Amino acid sequence: MKILVISLAGIGDTLFATPLLHELRLNFPVATIDALVMWPGAKDLLEHNPHVNHVFQKNLMKCGKPEALKFLWSLRREGYQLSINTHPQSRIHYRLAAWLAGAQVRLSHEYECFNWLDRWLVTGTLPQDYNLHAAENNLAVLPLIGAQPKLAAHELELFLTPAEQKWADDFLARSGLAGKKWLGLHVGSGGTKNLALRRWPLENFIELSRRLQAWRKDIPILFFGGPEEAASHETIRTALAGAIFPPTRNLRQAAALLRRAGAFLSVDTALMHVAAAMKVPAQMVIETPTWNKPIEPYGNAFTLIKNPAVGGRGLDFYRYDGGDIKGTREELLACMASVTVAEVMATATKLI
Repeated sequence: MKILVISLAGIGDTLFATPLLHELRLNFPVATIDALVMWPGAKDLLEHNPHVNHVFQKNLMKCGKPEALKFLWSLRREGYQLSINTHPQSRIHYRLAAWLAGAQVRLSHEYECFNWLDRWLVTGTLPQDYNLHAAENNLAVLPLIGAQPKLAAHELELFLTPAEQKWADDFLARSGLAGKKWLGLHVGSGGTKNLALRRWPLENFIELSRRLQAWRKDIPILFFGGPEEAASHETIRTALAGAIFPPTRNLRQAAALLRRAGAFLSVDTALMHVAAAMKVPAQMVIETPTWNKPIEPYGNAFTLIKNPAVGGRGLDFYRYDGGDIKGTREELLACMASVTVAEVMATATKLI
């Protein structure tokens, strides 16, 4: 059997697919199991995963339609019997990608935006469930292919190499952080659609860091992020003495460092899920308009810092229907600003 697992949405969503990949390998031990992802970071997370034979990575949004169609059509030569669009991939483009890749059996969850064409592009569907984590929505596919869960428990899986572990240890030793408790912060978030509007204000992160430094000078603060956070990190560097910016080249190095963190704070973003996979002890998440059960940190205890403007009504703002977060730019910025520095400080001092 040849299986293609399609995970073209967010980077963190690819981590949600890792329990399914493990179960597919246990159910079909001699199958070829490949993955198709959009983002280089998603490919990073699947590197060295023993349950995957090959990872195809192509940014179908940037390469242009002719190149995207040519690439997807070329996957037909692989002769897949089965493709699975993992949760959450609501836009019809993801099912078009599955149709072009040409597996005989093509499975997807059904979303609010489904129409007759969505159903024509795939051969089988199952309902999504907002009361289940996305990883559990993925595992619900198994009965449709004559499989069943074989693991007693599931978790997000990211397989780090000894060299990556050594890189993290060497960085901490050079920085004088070996053996110390430290806090990781991520000030960014996904940038597709209007998801950047769910970021907590940068000035709030800076003020929080000042207060934490005054409270506990012995707990260093490390700011995580990639090129998308470069401008924000430069602002922080200018405003905040003593801030540390690990020179991580990819999400795998970030994961190796986070495995050694004492605490981590972010909104719901890919690094939140990496922190969950690395079992960071004191994980804190600021509630955003996109917050809902399917994207909680999976398999790791966390504390949600509640947003009074959201009030647990995440599904009123954002559903898997292919659309943006509901609300104007001004409304969403005000929503995130409604979480005060004092509230986040109170949670951080309690947990750290």
